[in-house]
Amino acid sequence: MVSTTAVPEGAFLPTFDNLGVQTIDPKDVDADKIAKDWLASFSAAVSAKDVPAILATLHDKPWWKDLFALTWDLRTFFGADKIQTFLTDRLEEAKLTITGFVDAQWQQPWSDVGWVCTQFDFETDVATGRAVVRLVPTPTGWRALAVATNLEGLKGFPERIGELRNPYPSHGKWLEQRRKEQEFEGTDPEVLIVGGGQSGLDVAARLRMLGTSHLLIEKNPRIGDLWRNRYEALCLHDPVWLTHMPYLPFPPNWPVYAPSQKVADWLESFSQAMELNIWTSSTVTNASKSADNNKWNVTVKRGDGTERIFHVDHVVFALGLGAGKPNMPVYPGREEFQGQVLHSTAHRSARDHIGKKVFVVGACVSAHDIASDYADHGVDVTMFQRSSTYVLTAKNACPILYKPTYWENGPPTEIADRLENSFPIFLAKLFAQRKTQEIAQLDKELLEGLEKVGYSLNDGDEGSGFLFLALKRAGGYYLDVGACQKIIDGKIKIKNKTEIERYTPRGLKFKDGSEIEADVILFATGFDDYRKPLLSILGPTYEKKLTPIWGLNSDGDLRTAWRELGPGVENAWYMMGNFASCRFYSKHLALQIKAKQEGKFGTRYSAPIVWD
Repeated sequence: MVSTTAVPEGAFLPTFDNLGVQTIDPKDVDADKIAKDWLASFSAAVSAKDVPAILATLHDKPWWKDLFALTWDLRTFFGADKIQTFLTDRLEEAKLTITGFVDAQWQQPWSDVGWVCTQFDFETDVATGRAVVRLVPTPTGWRALAVATNLEGLKGFPERIGELRNPYPSHGKWLEQRRKEQEFEGTDPEVLIVGGGQSGLDVAARLRMLGTSHLLIEKNPRIGDLWRNRYEALCLHDPVWLTHMPYLPFPPNWPVYAPSQKVADWLESFSQAMELNIWTSSTVTNASKSADNNKWNVTVKRGDGTERIFHVDHVVFALGLGAGKPNMPVYPGREEFQGQVLHSTAHRSARDHIGKKVFVVGACVSAHDIASDYADHGVDVTMFQRSSTYVLTAKNACPILYKPTYWENGPPTEIADRLENSFPIFLAKLFAQRKTQEIAQLDKELLEGLEKVGYSLNDGDEGSGFLFLALKRAGGYYLDVGACQKIIDGKIKIKNKTEIERYTPRGLKFKDGSEIEADVILFATGFDDYRKPLLSILGPTYEKKLTPIWGLNSDGDLRTAWRELGPGVENAWYMMGNFASCRFYSKHLALQIKAKQEGKFGTRYSAPIVWD
């Protein structure tokens, strides 16, 4: 997976020294006044469409992140020149209008870093939005270091929630209504969603609240089986405050780290409570675009063997990272090996291999989880590091990474999501580098213990830790919840600093000449390119049209996710991410679809494609 991770030249961590000001005493900051004074100048400049005047309200090295509000895309601009070009190109078409101040507060993550964080509402010609601005002190006054404009809704098409929910009683009619809705007898949905994990469910819920008909196709017999059928030791490593579903948050007794079986049951109950239209035990076998009416013709095969062709306006592929297709490395001699070879996606329990020697290839989250489970069951297990791993402990890292935004007594999830996603990714990298150092200091004893037993460590991309490994590779790290101490104690053995050469009848041979015996070789090696499973549905004519997914483009924005699959693949979308990103960006994807359905979608203002 190729992507860009270099912070643009001139970007800086906004310490008071770097800003050229003395340390700020919070008692001297009137956040409301500072924000309202700034907003008055900014609003006047926007009303006059005076781009130089807008730039005058920004820092000399500013950031502007647009989340589908002004660009119908996910774009980040750094520097006055790029922002000037962006505003010159888009202000007139978007018809940006500031509609009101929301709030402001002083935030100070470190003693030498602080800003006034303010939010304001705005409108475009077709949409409503909310902006998040971080105002920093400069020698000439308060200026915006970072502006983020976020799409919140479409004018005239509000979500059907709260006061707009269904007000009518249903006496004995609901079950039949739901049956008809889900079967689509004699009619087609507007949107067909492929995949019933959290990403597909989130999009389906968002579309339903917007009044857009949908049908979700899930290959498993039950919603949640994607989690229910993984290895027993699987547990969320993201805390509860980060993993709520939209509209229906977890109850207050929900554990901080939920086991996969509990997550599976919650997803199933979510699908029922939100009245999502779902066909389980069904697969999409083909999708083709009609030249006559621009609709997608999608063939669905049900569990009973019957097939139906739907004619839909949009197809959303919610297949997750790699579309769930395992990345299975190939080495010579496989036919000679007398033991069992499997991928982590096929593994269920350490109990299946009690009394055997297990060799786990990989050293990220799944590998550690599985190896830890083997150790708990007394299995002889060795983990193979093909490269170094970034390790951080959940105990020490989570408060630094997520508090106070995603924490007990933190802001409502909708506000937390907007604040978190308003940060330009490359600017966030500068903050991540400092947080990584703090976490490493707290984890020092554990990290030293790992190194003593030969475990290879790194501190992430340019010292940025977890964040950029997740964005660049969707892997390469382990958020420790206990496996590391088992490595230190010798309950999980480590092999590294060489490469696998081939299988042998009794195990594996390595390029340094060493060999290891194993009864079971388990590959915890992640997932393959998502485009391969898509091509099995769309056909080979789309091979050169599907843009790469995940990884960063030159602006520092994620590629393809939550948007269409590429030029020439209009109205076919890809939805993926962890619970937090799916919850937030599912709304943007649904709003894009709704805007297209209602004739409100403007012109995309996209960055150049970074191809693999």
